Amino acid sequence: MNIFAKGAASAALVMLAAAPAAAQDNRHVGITGAASEANTAGGLDRRAYSPYADRSFPTRPFFGDTHLHTSFSMDAGAFGARLGPREAYRFARGEQVTSSTGQPVKLSRPLDFLVVADHSDNMGFFPALMSGKPDLLADPTGRRWYDLIRSGQGNTAAMEVIVAFSHDKFPKALLFDPGSLGYKDAWQQTIDAAEEFNDPGTFTAFIGYEWTSNTDGNNLHRNIIYRDGAARAQLMQPFTVLKPQGSDDPVDLWKWMAAYEEKTSGSVLAIPHNGNLSNGIMFPTEQAFGKALDAEYVESRARWERLYEVSQTKGTGESHPILSPNDEFADFELWDKGNLDGSVAKTNDMLTREYAREALKTGLALEKQLGTNPYKFGMIASSDAHTGLAAMEEENFFGKTVPQEPKPERISATFVANLKTGVRIMDWEVGASGYAAVWATDNTREAIWDAMQRRETYATTGPRMIVRFFGGWEFTEADAEDRMPAFIGYAKGVPMGGDMAPPPEGAAAPTFLVAALRDPIGANLDRIQIVKGWMDAAGELHETIHDVAWSGDRAPDATTGKLPSVGDTVDVAAATYTNTIGAPELIATWSDPEFDASQSAFYYARVIEIPTPRWTAYDAARFGVTGPEGTRMKIVERAYTAPIWYTPAK
Repeated sequence: MNIFAKGAASAALVMLAAAPAAAQDNRHVGITGAASEANTAGGLDRRAYSPYADRSFPTRPFFGDTHLHTSFSMDAGAFGARLGPREAYRFARGEQVTSSTGQPVKLSRPLDFLVVADHSDNMGFFPALMSGKPDLLADPTGRRWYDLIRSGQGNTAAMEVIVAFSHDKFPKALLFDPGSLGYKDAWQQTIDAAEEFNDPGTFTAFIGYEWTSNTDGNNLHRNIIYRDGAARAQLMQPFTVLKPQGSDDPVDLWKWMAAYEEKTSGSVLAIPHNGNLSNGIMFPTEQAFGKALDAEYVESRARWERLYEVSQTKGTGESHPILSPNDEFADFELWDKGNLDGSVAKTNDMLTREYAREALKTGLALEKQLGTNPYKFGMIASSDAHTGLAAMEEENFFGKTVPQEPKPERISATFVANLKTGVRIMDWEVGASGYAAVWATDNTREAIWDAMQRRETYATTGPRMIVRFFGGWEFTEADAEDRMPAFIGYAKGVPMGGDMAPPPEGAAAPTFLVAALRDPIGANLDRIQIVKGWMDAAGELHETIHDVAWSGDRAPDATTGKLPSVGDTVDVAAATYTNTIGAPELIATWSDPEFDASQSAFYYARVIEIPTPRWTAYDAARFGVTGPEGTRMKIVERAYTAPIWYTPAK
């Protein structure tokens, strides 16, 4: 194992270096290797001198949000969102705006990209309702919601909207059919805003929407991201769940996506999220919507759903303590009480079909059974904020919904309460998470979308740490001593999201190169872990977690193998911490000690920060308030990379 804990300023080289294979021998700055040899015959071969010339690999991650709602979303409007797509893009690119509650707000640093993903169902309904359209106010329910919102009871109206829509009780007179003028206008405004703010090379504004399957309150939502501009995106209206044209079955969404690509020659992908609120139906193992899983299902899902949103305001869905009892970091920002509206309480048997790590393992079994792995996804995080504000910094958190924007009362308020089931979620349980990190060659729609498609992504719960992860067969300990590991990573292996090549003759086990650099204005790093999942010869699924790099002079316990805690510098009362523990950067190579070439496996890296104050601690300090008993005041932020897969030769 090799571990660096160098200064953060010099560490930029660790992450940002990448070069073509022809320049590998020149990765150390100087005049050795090919460059010096070229200085012959009275001239210098200028093409060979610079190790960075003609570099074709991604040199930096771009940070963004693929899942933001504005006033155009039916529920966001009911909650009180008054910012539209244009304000959302202005904020994401670094401008100061005024929130829906009248507060000035600005990001610490601009984002690189944003997808305004308003719900496709009833898109534009609430701006029309709040403008006082007579036909909407003529309906008794429309008038009730209008009056509730105007009197400051938007939270009540929003929950009524969600429940009514989820249980097919939404008034027909209030539905915006995709063919209606109001709907078409809202979609065109969404497209126009993305076109207006898209600035290739500086800021990417994607066209997108959220398809909102939520039958009986069970979450199967997907965000649809276009690679395309207006010319293609406006040729078809978004897919909805409204029958008969729409459907709540993901299979029908994939058919719509295929039809869109066939009609327009464009490209789209779908990103599912919040399996933790699906009550066991996000990652089916045997059947979906009453139909047995078959080759068509797994092939379609693998084609269209290349990513999974593993963390957001409604909880983190990497794993769960019941599924991973030996993982001390599995109990993190969990929402595991029920489905989306709390109408059905959670049971433990649902969990195996809700969390990402379990799905990654299940995918190995389904691939053996049906020939394709439907759960071969990369990881991202995003906000799912319904405020128009992608503000996911703990010290600058503007909530999931407008009633959760900063105020003294939010730390003790109730977000969801179902009296029939007893499911209750407090506002303090909402998380300030997260962002998507994408290793792309340029800040353009095409480059970022292509990186998503090849799964070269990772999820961060908020901090903008930089993470590299490569897998191959030839990495050595010396590779972790190099200041430019991306040169080596791309030359010797595949990056996160990739499939490992078959082992060369004589290879005993796969090797991995992993490096992480802290957020420049954030907390130090505790450790890097590699999570492995595999299927044995009997078809049983397994997982292990390996600490591969860590700060300080700690050593794993000789009996348990567990690494001691990094410590804790958080002063909750002052909402502060110090970087006197942890490391600004970590890098290591690791070889799988339990590898069996006959067994399918996946590996992903998890980067753990030192403890820091949670947004609730900042609220308590700034407003002089105390949260209810059990309120979490500290957080251990983290990042999850897309996996790298190994598949035995057939």
